[in-house]
Amino acid sequence: MRFTKTSIETLALPVGKSELYAWDDTLKGFGVKLNAGGSRNYLIQYRARDGRTRRVVVGKVGTLTLDEARKRARDLLSGVQVGIDPHAEKAAAKVRAAVTLGIVAEAYLKQAESRLRSRSFEQVERHLKRDWQPLTSMPVNEIKRANVATQLNLIAVDGHRVKAARARSALSAMFTWAMGEGLADSNPVVGTNKPADEKARDRVLNEKELRAIWLACRDDTYGRIVRLLLLTGQRRDEVGSMRETELDLAAAVWTIPAERTKNGLVHEVPLSRPALDILGAHPRTEGRSLLFGYGVGAFSGWSNSKERMDKRIAASGLAMAPWRLHDLRRTAATGMASIGVLPHVVEAVLNHISGSKAGVAGIYNRATYAREKREALDLWAAHVLALSSLE
Repeated sequence: MRFTKTSIETLALPVGKSELYAWDDTLKGFGVKLNAGGSRNYLIQYRARDGRTRRVVVGKVGTLTLDEARKRARDLLSGVQVGIDPHAEKAAAKVRAAVTLGIVAEAYLKQAESRLRSRSFEQVERHLKRDWQPLTSMPVNEIKRANVATQLNLIAVDGHRVKAARARSALSAMFTWAMGEGLADSNPVVGTNKPADEKARDRVLNEKELRAIWLACRDDTYGRIVRLLLLTGQRRDEVGSMRETELDLAAAVWTIPAERTKNGLVHEVPLSRPALDILGAHPRTEGRSLLFGYGVGAFSGWSNSKERMDKRIAASGLAMAPWRLHDLRRTAATGMASIGVLPHVVEAVLNHISGSKAGVAGIYNRATYAREKREALDLWAAHVLALSSLE
Protein backbone atom coordinates (compact mmCIF):
# COMPACT_ATOMS: atom_id res chain seq x y z
CA MET A 1 0.00 0.00 0.00
CA ARG A 2 1.03 3.58 -0.50
CA PHE A 3 1.41 5.27 2.85
CA THR A 4 -0.63 8.37 3.49
CA LYS A 5 -1.82 9.83 6.74
CA THR A 6 -5.31 8.48 6.05
CA SER A 7 -4.17 5.00 5.01
CA ILE A 8 -2.13 4.62 8.19
CA GLU A 9 -4.98 5.84 10.39
CA THR A 10 -7.36 3.27 8.86
CA LEU A 11 -5.05 0.30 9.48
CA ALA A 12 -6.61 -2.22 11.88
CA LEU A 13 -5.61 -5.58 13.33
CA PRO A 14 -7.38 -8.59 11.82
CA VAL A 15 -9.56 -10.50 14.27
CA GLY A 16 -7.51 -12.89 16.36
CA LYS A 17 -4.14 -11.34 15.40
CA SER A 18 -1.76 -9.78 17.94
CA GLU A 19 0.25 -7.74 15.43
CA LEU A 20 0.21 -6.44 11.89
CA TYR A 21 2.95 -5.25 9.55
CA ALA A 22 2.13 -2.94 6.67
CA TRP A 23 4.70 -1.88 4.08
CA ASP A 24 5.02 1.28 2.00
CA ASP A 25 5.01 0.91 -1.79
CA THR A 26 6.87 4.21 -2.19
CA LEU A 27 9.95 3.37 -0.04
CA LYS A 28 10.96 -0.27 0.01
CA GLY A 29 11.68 -1.50 3.55
CA PHE A 30 9.63 1.23 5.25
CA GLY A 31 6.66 0.03 7.26
CA VAL A 32 4.27 0.35 10.18
CA LYS A 33 3.71 -2.18 12.94
CA LEU A 34 0.46 -2.40 14.92
CA ASN A 35 0.30 -4.25 18.25
CA ALA A 36 -2.72 -5.59 20.10
CA GLY A 37 -1.96 -3.21 22.94
CA GLY A 38 -2.69 -0.28 20.64
CA SER A 39 0.83 0.94 19.89
CA ARG A 40 1.75 1.92 16.32
CA ASN A 41 5.35 2.34 15.26
CA TYR A 42 7.16 3.25 12.08
CA LEU A 43 9.99 0.84 11.31
CA ILE A 44 12.42 -0.31 8.67
CA GLN A 45 13.22 -3.84 7.53
CA TYR A 46 16.47 -4.80 5.78
CA ARG A 47 18.86 -7.70 5.25
CA ALA A 48 22.05 -7.44 7.30
CA ARG A 49 25.47 -8.60 6.13
CA ASP A 50 25.07 -11.87 8.00
CA GLY A 51 22.00 -12.62 5.88
CA ARG A 52 19.51 -12.09 8.69
CA THR A 53 16.44 -9.91 8.29
CA ARG A 54 16.49 -7.05 10.78
CA ARG A 55 13.79 -4.66 11.89
CA VAL A 56 14.45 -1.38 13.66
CA VAL A 57 11.82 1.01 15.06
CA VAL A 58 12.06 4.51 13.63
CA GLY A 59 9.52 6.21 15.89
CA LYS A 60 5.91 6.27 17.06
CA VAL A 61 3.04 7.04 14.77
CA GLY A 62 1.61 10.35 15.94
CA THR A 63 4.88 11.46 17.51
CA LEU A 64 6.55 11.61 14.12
CA THR A 65 4.74 12.87 11.04
CA LEU A 66 4.72 10.56 8.05
CA ASP A 67 7.21 12.78 6.21
CA GLU A 68 9.57 12.83 9.21
CA ALA A 69 9.36 9.05 9.60
CA ARG A 70 9.94 8.46 5.89
CA LYS A 71 13.00 10.74 5.91
CA ARG A 72 14.49 8.91 8.90
CA ALA A 73 13.76 5.57 7.30
CA ARG A 74 15.37 6.67 4.02
CA ASP A 75 18.52 7.82 5.86
CA LEU A 76 18.79 4.53 7.75
CA LEU A 77 18.20 2.41 4.67
CA SER A 78 20.77 4.44 2.76
CA GLY A 79 23.26 3.64 5.53
CA VAL A 80 22.54 -0.06 5.09
CA GLN A 81 23.65 0.22 1.46
CA VAL A 82 27.13 1.37 2.57
CA GLY A 83 27.50 -1.23 5.31
CA ILE A 84 25.99 0.51 8.35
CA ASP A 85 23.79 -1.82 10.39
CA PRO A 86 21.13 0.26 12.25
CA HIS A 87 20.34 -2.65 14.59
CA ALA A 88 23.99 -3.02 15.61
CA GLU A 89 24.32 0.75 15.95
CA LYS A 90 21.27 0.88 18.20
CA ALA A 91 22.60 -1.98 20.36
CA ALA A 92 25.98 -0.26 20.64
CA ALA A 93 24.30 3.02 21.59
CA LYS A 94 22.36 1.21 24.31
CA VAL A 95 25.59 -0.22 25.70
CA ARG A 96 27.25 3.21 25.62
CA ALA A 97 24.27 4.75 27.41
CA ALA A 98 24.63 2.17 30.19
CA VAL A 99 28.25 3.22 30.84
CA THR A 100 27.54 6.14 33.15
CA LEU A 101 29.92 8.45 34.95
CA GLY A 102 29.08 6.67 38.20
CA ILE A 103 30.04 3.26 36.79
CA VAL A 104 33.30 4.58 35.33
CA ALA A 105 34.13 6.37 38.59
CA GLU A 106 33.72 3.12 40.55
CA ALA A 107 36.02 1.28 38.14
CA TYR A 108 38.58 4.11 38.29
CA LEU A 109 38.54 4.22 42.09
CA LYS A 110 38.96 0.45 42.32
CA GLN A 111 42.27 0.57 40.46
CA ALA A 112 43.37 3.88 41.99
CA GLU A 113 43.05 2.61 45.58
CA SER A 114 46.11 0.39 45.23
CA ARG A 115 48.39 3.09 43.81
CA LEU A 116 47.32 6.23 45.69
CA ARG A 117 48.19 7.05 49.27
CA SER A 118 45.16 6.69 51.51
CA ARG A 119 44.75 10.44 52.05
CA SER A 120 44.95 11.16 48.31
CA PHE A 121 42.53 8.35 47.55
CA GLU A 122 40.01 9.69 50.08
CA GLN A 123 40.13 13.12 48.43
CA VAL A 124 39.70 11.74 44.91
CA GLU A 125 36.86 9.49 46.05
CA ARG A 126 35.11 12.39 47.78
CA HIS A 127 35.37 14.62 44.70
CA LEU A 128 34.11 11.98 42.27
CA LYS A 129 31.26 10.74 44.45
CA ARG A 130 30.16 13.97 46.08
CA ASP A 131 31.15 16.94 43.93
CA TRP A 132 30.32 15.23 40.62
CA GLN A 133 27.27 13.39 41.96
CA PRO A 134 24.81 15.38 39.77
CA LEU A 135 26.45 13.90 36.66
CA THR A 136 26.82 10.29 37.85
CA SER A 137 23.74 8.98 36.04
CA MET A 138 24.76 10.50 32.69
CA PRO A 139 26.36 8.27 30.03
CA VAL A 140 30.04 9.06 30.16
CA ASN A 141 30.20 9.80 26.41
CA GLU A 142 27.28 12.21 26.59
CA ILE A 143 28.92 14.48 29.16
CA LYS A 144 29.95 17.68 27.42
CA ARG A 145 32.27 20.50 28.36
CA ALA A 146 29.24 22.63 29.22
CA ASN A 147 28.06 20.05 31.77
CA VAL A 148 31.46 20.05 33.45
CA ALA A 149 31.77 23.85 33.42
CA THR A 150 28.29 24.30 34.91
CA GLN A 151 29.00 21.92 37.77
CA LEU A 152 32.42 23.50 38.40
CA ASN A 153 30.73 26.87 38.83
CA LEU A 154 28.29 25.35 41.33
CA ILE A 155 31.14 23.77 43.32
CA ALA A 156 33.03 27.07 43.36
CA VAL A 157 30.20 29.13 44.88
CA ASP A 158 30.80 30.77 48.24
CA GLY A 159 34.53 30.97 47.62
CA HIS A 160 35.19 27.23 47.25
CA ARG A 161 37.42 27.79 44.23
CA VAL A 162 40.29 25.61 45.45
CA LYS A 163 37.84 22.79 46.12
CA ALA A 164 36.49 23.19 42.59
CA ALA A 165 40.01 23.12 41.16
CA ARG A 166 40.73 19.84 42.93
CA ALA A 167 37.41 18.37 41.81
CA ARG A 168 38.30 19.35 38.24
CA SER A 169 41.68 17.61 38.48
CA ALA A 170 40.10 14.44 39.88
CA LEU A 171 37.52 14.28 37.07
CA SER A 172 40.11 14.97 34.38
CA ALA A 173 42.35 12.18 35.69
CA MET A 174 39.40 9.80 35.66
CA PHE A 175 38.50 10.65 32.06
CA THR A 176 42.12 10.26 30.95
CA TRP A 177 42.16 6.79 32.48
CA ALA A 178 38.74 5.96 30.96
CA MET A 179 39.99 6.92 27.50
CA GLY A 180 42.92 4.55 27.90
CA GLU A 181 40.50 1.79 28.89
CA GLY A 182 38.24 2.46 25.91
CA LEU A 183 35.37 3.57 28.16
CA ALA A 184 35.34 7.23 27.08
CA ASP A 185 35.87 8.79 23.68
CA SER A 186 37.19 12.11 24.95
CA ASN A 187 37.91 14.20 28.04
CA PRO A 188 35.24 16.93 28.43
CA VAL A 189 37.26 18.58 31.20
CA VAL A 190 39.83 19.75 28.67
CA GLY A 191 39.18 23.37 27.78
CA THR A 192 37.18 24.22 30.90
CA ASN A 193 38.43 27.16 32.94
CA LYS A 194 40.46 26.41 36.04
CA PRO A 195 38.55 27.76 39.08
CA ALA A 196 41.74 28.62 40.99
CA ASP A 197 45.46 28.06 41.04
CA GLU A 198 46.36 26.22 44.21
CA LYS A 199 49.00 27.85 46.34
CA ALA A 200 51.30 26.06 48.70
CA ARG A 201 50.11 26.50 52.27
CA ASP A 202 52.40 28.25 54.72
CA ARG A 203 50.13 28.26 57.78
CA VAL A 204 52.19 28.04 60.98
CA LEU A 205 50.30 28.03 64.24
CA ASN A 206 51.28 30.64 66.78
CA GLU A 207 51.86 29.72 70.42
CA LYS A 208 48.32 30.60 71.52
CA GLU A 209 46.85 28.44 68.76
CA LEU A 210 49.22 25.58 69.50
CA ARG A 211 48.28 25.68 73.17
CA ALA A 212 44.55 25.82 72.34
CA ILE A 213 44.82 22.73 70.13
CA TRP A 214 46.79 20.80 72.74
CA LEU A 215 44.26 21.60 75.45
CA ALA A 216 41.33 20.79 73.15
CA CYS A 217 42.62 17.23 72.76
CA ARG A 218 40.57 14.79 74.77
CA ASP A 219 41.75 11.46 76.13
CA ASP A 220 40.45 9.63 73.10
CA THR A 221 41.85 8.25 69.84
CA TYR A 222 41.68 11.51 67.89
CA GLY A 223 43.12 13.54 70.76
CA ARG A 224 46.08 11.16 71.04
CA ILE A 225 46.67 11.27 67.29
CA VAL A 226 46.66 15.08 67.20
CA ARG A 227 49.14 15.30 70.06
CA LEU A 228 51.39 12.72 68.40
CA LEU A 229 51.25 14.67 65.15
CA LEU A 230 52.51 17.73 66.95
CA LEU A 231 55.13 15.92 69.05
CA THR A 232 56.61 13.89 66.18
CA GLY A 233 56.11 16.18 63.17
CA GLN A 234 55.05 13.23 61.01
CA ARG A 235 52.27 13.03 58.43
CA ARG A 236 48.62 12.43 59.26
CA ASP A 237 48.33 9.06 57.54
CA GLU A 238 51.63 7.88 58.99
CA VAL A 239 50.31 8.41 62.51
CA GLY A 240 46.73 7.35 61.77
CA SER A 241 47.94 4.05 60.25
CA MET A 242 50.57 3.34 62.91
CA ARG A 243 51.05 -0.37 63.66
CA GLU A 244 52.05 -2.10 66.85
CA THR A 245 54.89 -3.83 64.97
CA GLU A 246 56.43 -0.47 64.11
CA LEU A 247 56.91 0.50 67.75
CA ASP A 248 59.81 -0.32 70.03
CA LEU A 249 58.70 1.42 73.22
CA ALA A 250 61.67 0.06 75.18
CA ALA A 251 64.07 1.74 72.75
CA ALA A 252 61.71 4.71 72.32
CA VAL A 253 61.72 4.42 68.51
CA TRP A 254 58.93 4.31 65.96
CA THR A 255 60.11 2.86 62.62
CA ILE A 256 57.90 3.74 59.66
CA PRO A 257 58.44 1.18 56.85
CA ALA A 258 59.35 2.31 53.34
CA GLU A 259 55.93 1.44 51.90
CA ARG A 260 54.30 3.96 54.25
CA THR A 261 56.60 6.94 53.70
CA LYS A 262 56.23 9.52 50.98
CA ASN A 263 59.82 9.19 49.75
CA GLY A 264 59.86 5.39 49.96
CA LEU A 265 62.61 5.25 52.60
CA VAL A 266 62.45 3.68 56.05
CA HIS A 267 62.13 6.42 58.64
CA GLU A 268 63.08 6.12 62.31
CA VAL A 269 61.29 8.54 64.63
CA PRO A 270 62.70 8.91 68.17
CA LEU A 271 59.88 9.07 70.71
CA SER A 272 59.98 11.73 73.39
CA ARG A 273 58.73 11.01 76.90
CA PRO A 274 55.30 12.61 76.27
CA ALA A 275 54.91 10.61 73.05
CA LEU A 276 55.80 7.40 74.89
CA ASP A 277 53.26 8.21 77.59
CA ILE A 278 50.52 8.68 74.96
CA LEU A 279 51.37 5.43 73.17
CA GLY A 280 51.79 3.49 76.39
CA ALA A 281 48.39 4.56 77.70
CA HIS A 282 46.49 3.93 74.45
CA PRO A 283 44.25 0.85 74.78
CA ARG A 284 45.03 -2.10 72.51
CA THR A 285 42.60 -4.42 70.74
CA GLU A 286 43.63 -8.04 70.83
CA GLY A 287 44.45 -9.44 67.41
CA ARG A 288 44.59 -5.97 65.80
CA SER A 289 47.94 -4.69 64.51
CA LEU A 290 46.72 -1.17 63.69
CA LEU A 291 46.95 1.02 66.77
CA PHE A 292 44.21 3.53 65.92
CA GLY A 293 40.73 3.07 64.47
CA TYR A 294 38.31 0.18 64.52
CA GLY A 295 37.51 -2.87 62.43
CA VAL A 296 39.90 -3.75 59.62
CA GLY A 297 41.04 -0.25 58.67
CA ALA A 298 43.07 2.57 60.16
CA PHE A 299 41.55 5.64 61.83
CA SER A 300 38.99 7.25 59.51
CA GLY A 301 36.92 9.78 61.47
CA TRP A 302 39.09 12.76 60.53
CA SER A 303 36.54 15.35 59.41
CA ASN A 304 33.95 14.90 62.15
CA SER A 305 36.59 14.69 64.88
CA LYS A 306 38.30 17.89 63.74
CA GLU A 307 34.97 19.68 63.50
CA ARG A 308 34.24 18.81 67.12
CA MET A 309 37.73 19.95 68.15
CA ASP A 310 37.27 23.27 66.35
CA LYS A 311 34.05 23.82 68.30
CA ARG A 312 35.87 23.19 71.58
CA ILE A 313 38.58 25.65 70.58
CA ALA A 314 35.97 28.27 69.71
CA ALA A 315 34.23 27.64 73.03
CA SER A 316 37.51 28.37 74.81
CA GLY A 317 37.26 31.95 73.56
CA LEU A 318 40.00 31.84 70.91
CA ALA A 319 38.97 33.16 67.49
CA MET A 320 41.23 30.84 65.50
CA ALA A 321 41.71 31.12 61.73
CA PRO A 322 41.02 27.95 59.68
CA TRP A 323 43.73 25.33 60.02
CA ARG A 324 44.52 21.79 58.93
CA LEU A 325 46.20 18.85 60.59
CA HIS A 326 49.13 19.18 58.17
CA ASP A 327 49.76 22.62 59.67
CA LEU A 328 50.94 20.79 62.82
CA ARG A 329 53.83 19.29 60.85
CA ARG A 330 54.82 22.69 59.49
CA THR A 331 54.46 24.19 62.97
CA ALA A 332 56.69 21.50 64.47
CA ALA A 333 59.36 22.16 61.84
CA THR A 334 59.24 25.92 62.33
CA GLY A 335 59.08 25.55 66.10
CA MET A 336 62.14 23.30 66.25
CA ALA A 337 64.08 25.76 64.12
CA SER A 338 63.04 28.63 66.39
CA ILE A 339 64.42 26.88 69.49
CA GLY A 340 67.79 26.19 67.91
CA VAL A 341 67.50 22.91 66.01
CA LEU A 342 69.69 23.00 62.90
CA PRO A 343 67.97 22.87 59.47
CA HIS A 344 69.48 19.54 58.40
CA VAL A 345 68.28 17.95 61.65
CA VAL A 346 64.76 19.32 61.12
CA GLU A 347 64.85 17.77 57.65
CA ALA A 348 65.95 14.47 59.15
CA VAL A 349 63.06 14.56 61.64
CA LEU A 350 60.57 15.25 58.83
CA ASN A 351 62.13 12.61 56.56
CA HIS A 352 62.80 15.18 53.87
CA ILE A 353 65.44 14.26 51.29
CA SER A 354 67.03 17.44 49.99
CA GLY A 355 70.21 19.44 50.22
CA SER A 356 72.91 17.62 52.19
CA LYS A 357 70.63 14.59 52.71
CA ALA A 358 69.98 13.91 49.02
CA GLY A 359 71.07 10.79 47.18
CA VAL A 360 73.25 8.08 48.67
CA ALA A 361 74.38 10.39 51.47
CA GLY A 362 70.83 10.59 52.74
CA ILE A 363 70.60 6.83 53.20
CA TYR A 364 73.89 6.48 55.06
CA ASN A 365 73.33 9.59 57.20
CA ARG A 366 70.12 8.17 58.68
CA ALA A 367 71.97 6.54 61.59
CA THR A 368 74.26 9.56 61.95
CA TYR A 369 71.33 11.83 62.72
CA ALA A 370 69.63 9.46 65.18
CA ARG A 371 71.04 11.25 68.23
CA GLU A 372 70.36 14.71 66.80
CA LYS A 373 66.79 13.78 65.96
CA ARG A 374 66.17 12.49 69.46
CA GLU A 375 67.58 15.63 71.03
CA ALA A 376 65.49 17.80 68.68
CA LEU A 377 62.21 16.01 69.44
CA ASP A 378 62.90 15.94 73.19
CA LEU A 379 63.57 19.67 73.10
CA TRP A 380 60.44 20.29 71.04
CA ALA A 381 58.26 18.18 73.35
CA ALA A 382 59.50 20.13 76.38
CA HIS A 383 58.67 23.37 74.59
CA VAL A 384 55.13 22.19 73.73
CA LEU A 385 54.44 21.03 77.28
CA ALA A 386 55.70 24.31 78.66
CA LEU A 387 53.33 26.21 76.38
CA SER A 388 50.38 24.01 77.34
CA SER A 389 50.96 24.63 81.04
CA LEU A 390 50.89 28.41 80.71
CA GLU A 391 47.93 30.23 82.19
